[in-house]
Amino acid sequence: MNDDRLATVLNAACQCLWLDRQALREGLARDPRLAELFDSRPGLVAGNVVFLDPGDAAVMDRTIALITRALTSPALCAHVTRQAPAIAASARSVNGGMLGFDFHLGDELPQLIEINTNPGGLLVNLELARAVTACCPEVAEPMAALRAVSLSPDEVAAQITGCFRCGWAAARGNAPLATVALVDDDPPNQYLYPEFLLYQRLFEAAGWKSLIADAAALEVRDSGLWFGEAKIDLVYNRLTDFYLAEERHAALRLAEERGLAVVIPNPAGHAHWADKRLLAALGDEELLRAAGLDENERTHLLRTIPRTEIVTPEHADELWQRRKGLFFKPVDGYGSKAAYRGDGLARSAFQHILAHRYVAQAIAPTSMRRVTVDGQPADLRVDIRNYCGDGATWLRAARLWRGQTTNFRTPGGGFAPVLALAGVMAQQ
Repeated sequence: MNDDRLATVLNAACQCLWLDRQALREGLARDPRLAELFDSRPGLVAGNVVFLDPGDAAVMDRTIALITRALTSPALCAHVTRQAPAIAASARSVNGGMLGFDFHLGDELPQLIEINTNPGGLLVNLELARAVTACCPEVAEPMAALRAVSLSPDEVAAQITGCFRCGWAAARGNAPLATVALVDDDPPNQYLYPEFLLYQRLFEAAGWKSLIADAAALEVRDSGLWFGEAKIDLVYNRLTDFYLAEERHAALRLAEERGLAVVIPNPAGHAHWADKRLLAALGDEELLRAAGLDENERTHLLRTIPRTEIVTPEHADELWQRRKGLFFKPVDGYGSKAAYRGDGLARSAFQHILAHRYVAQAIAPTSMRRVTVDGQPADLRVDIRNYCGDGATWLRAARLWRGQTTNFRTPGGGFAPVLALAGVMAQQ
């Protein structure tokens, strides 16, 4: 049996590889809050792993590399600047930071669904990667080959801090970086708050003072951005108000506009990497040609990015007729928030879509992972998130869920380690 077929079989039937939850708890033990927070979020982490075909891994890597080339080309940068809001178009620098490339694995080639500039779950999945175990001796030896991380967990952690160091150096040169603030709305009530604590631990290990701050509590004074009595040098921005338009984010917006703190990712980073309209641009063969991609490279992207179009009232009737094959996403949205599958779309929701900025993306089927929940089999949907920097994949992780859109409410679902099968057959 070849590796490609083996992954499908294992995802449908194999329960031999599990997450060692005791090992996970031990990894979190340095901060007693972490284990408690993980336990209070049963939908955050799945018990199973997801197997990945080596061919699918290679296709995703090539897609990511080609997109990185295209989106950093002068032609695409100019295209982005023309459509970006003022705060992004006039930015001193483009700080996208770490990137997440989300794929569905259907019957054909992996399909890129979304690009994120602040992809959640990276440090959660690093902890999972440390805690993958084999529950029987027969699979213990191949475990070394069942890796979806191109780097070890410690090396990935070094890449993460390196990403922030590079963003800081690009803006401040050799000036010392002293204080980093992870900023979101009401952080303790965010579902991924455990990850905020993991980032705080990582930043402190790098030698930086680390704070977790509510964006509404930030202040601009004395030529700086402040949280209480702490002056902030660098902001790790976890907000989903990507262009800092909300009133409660006014201080961070002012700090970004005046260059009072380095913000990663900043609005320009979102505009250049994660604006949903870029998925339409990446399907425009003329733009790809202007970006320097040859025919083979253009064909690859056209085959791995579902057709995406910008929704306009002028095409309302046509879109309504084709709605059952489309997924409607807000241009500045994230995940499944305010997103609609066309096959269950009501007229009222369609009118909402037409009145706002949306794209329509061809629906890309998901693959499935069979798990056991309360002693019964359950088939969950799967997507694969590639955590990347500079066009290279650091770590792959899966999300398992039931329903039309990703969620952390599914029994047996949540983040799951991804294990690539390359090399396993040679060992058996």
